Amino acid sequence: MKFSIAALLVAGAISVEAAKLTHSQATSRLSAAGISWTSSGGCSNRNVATCTSFDQVREETIAGAITLKQACGCAITITGGTETGHASGTYSHWNGYKLDMSKTTGLNNYITSTFTRIADRSDGYAQYKAGSGNIYCNEGNHWDITFYTDGS
Repeated sequence: MKFSIAALLVAGAISVEAAKLTHSQATSRLSAAGISWTSSGGCSNRNVATCTSFDQVREETIAGAITLKQACGCAITITGGTETGHASGTYSHWNGYKLDMSKTTGLNNYITSTFTRIADRSDGYAQYKAGSGNIYCNEGNHWDITFYTDGS
């Protein structure tokens, strides 16, 4: 029996997983886009909560951060990646969907004036939704961003 790839995709017989990046691959792409990152522990070990790691981050998540940088034209500093210590769940930091970013006037203004304000998260934090479906949550001292897509 022969099946085409398209038929299998339509039938749901094949799931397409997003590519995962190493820390080095992700930082190379972020640097090239002018995006910086910081770690309170000065490290990148995924298993240490005070580190900022991009190990096993989804390719779409990094592409989404780059799309945001290009659209905003503002400084972006990532403060949280795939390291342990964040909330669990399917669309979590650990699973490569989320990044934390420092709040800046430029980024704050871009998010709050470009994206649609939606219902507060269950913990009371304000959320904004992009047309791409990505969710930007204002956690007080930083943005917690869920990248479902690359933002394009």
